[in-house]
Amino acid sequence: MSTNGNVMNEWKLREQMCEIGRRIYAKGFAAANDGNISYRLSEDRVLCTPTRVSKGFMKPDDLCIIDLEGKQISGKRKRSSEMLLHLTYMKARPDIRSVVHCHPPHATAFAVAKEPIPKCVLPEIEVFLGEVAISPYETPGGQKFADTILPYAKDTDTILLANHGTITSGIDLEDAYFKTEIIDAYCRILLLAKQLGRVNYYSDEKAAELLRLKPGLGIADPRLGLGLENCDLCGNSLFREGYGDFSPEPRVFIHPKLLNQATQSGESNACSCHSHDAPAAVAAPKAQAQPSSNGNGGVSSPDVDALVRSITEQVMSALSGAGK
Repeated sequence: MSTNGNVMNEWKLREQMCEIGRRIYAKGFAAANDGNISYRLSEDRVLCTPTRVSKGFMKPDDLCIIDLEGKQISGKRKRSSEMLLHLTYMKARPDIRSVVHCHPPHATAFAVAKEPIPKCVLPEIEVFLGEVAISPYETPGGQKFADTILPYAKDTDTILLANHGTITSGIDLEDAYFKTEIIDAYCRILLLAKQLGRVNYYSDEKAAELLRLKPGLGIADPRLGLGLENCDLCGNSLFREGYGDFSPEPRVFIHPKLLNQATQSGESNACSCHSHDAPAAVAAPKAQAQPSSNGNGGVSSPDVDALVRSITEQVMSALSGAGK
């Protein structure tokens, strides 16, 4: 009876994985055969999507079962080579059971631009996602690619894969998938707000209030464990140290504090409350650009502004001459 129950539970998980695949495809998060989904059935068995099958048209018996090293245990179709990415996440995080990888367009745009995800804009992001990392680019498929997420995996459930897409993890299939929906919706809102001309940020104090709500909701946040809830939450990043040589800096969504620090001292440590356990990761990054003088909330360099003025003057001069 127990065996029948386990078979039934696994079949329901297969059906749910196919349903999540349909949502991913319907949302435009995975074109053609893109994307992968996985679920840890037991300590050494992982249910996963196969290679070269559209996530929108999978059937329960299309799915594979592999071990934590990637060896295929069962399934008529071959598992995806990118399952190594999922397995690396699972081995780094025994608490997670499901991983979703796909290419949601708005979040992937940030990954292509290597633009860090700004904080202190929407409270739901702070509560349900926390800080979002960007891992460096590597050719997909191998273990070297999978290892790019290791510096960040223990501290976040949402990672942008540079020039590739996103990977999100959770306690179950729906939890992992919802984080993909949330990050793409947030990136879309940011891009729309930028078109309107500005992005407003709430304060560090308000960010700290949100962090303190998370334990009551059963949501962990590594910054609370490091005692950083009263630090410069909006302008700093928990992942600065983890980036190593790969250190993406904000060029479009630059928090006002970073611009002020760049103007006043070039670079400073914005957090004055480091404990001996807190990593140097929270040091403020250098702003790579100055506010544009065009009033639209974008960024540009003085050279670009001068070039625009020069071209405008030449065009106006030519028009003036043509009107004589």
